[in-house]
Amino acid sequence: MATPLPPVRRIITGLNSNGRSRFEDDGPAHIVENPNRVGLYAQDVWGTGPLPVPIDDPDRSGEATGIMPPAGGSILHIIDYPPEPKDEDERERLYQSMRARVRQAGTNPEPGQRRFPDGPHPGMHVTDSIDYAIVMSGEIYAIMDEGQTLMKAGDILIQRGTSHAWSNRSDDYCRVAFVLVEATPPVS
Repeated sequence: MATPLPPVRRIITGLNSNGRSRFEDDGPAHIVENPNRVGLYAQDVWGTGPLPVPIDDPDRSGEATGIMPPAGGSILHIIDYPPEPKDEDERERLYQSMRARVRQAGTNPEPGQRRFPDGPHPGMHVTDSIDYAIVMSGEIYAIMDEGQTLMKAGDILIQRGTSHAWSNRSDDYCRVAFVLVEATPPVS
């Protein structure tokens, strides 16, 4: 069994009343386990309001109700993906369970996000955002409707509002940093 990763350390800077830089906060980010997938942990590190944002604007990650950033803004999520089962039957049971939970929760869980549980992976989804996905540790497959690629620590994927999912086929957790910036979907 893979060991979960430690919390992300979130260090926030600011200015004092004399305009001098200082550290305002230093501690672990808040961790939430995904109810739809045991062992998948998410940490919302920071969120902004509409861009351009004032330098002294506070963290707005609490305004995000799901994975989408606050309206007109951005958000930094850190997601820890557990390994998927190696056994084909066990993996298929996991996928069927994931598909059922997505259908039960709804395929349009929040504005700007759509899910496609019957795609190549039950985690297939689209967000109306430009996402910078940065693999911090481990390895993970980025899955598209057509194709997939293995990403390792240090790799960066620029996700531009296309259907995708993530599959950890290793023996250890994979940590990915996601910066989502709200975007306008393409005109059909």
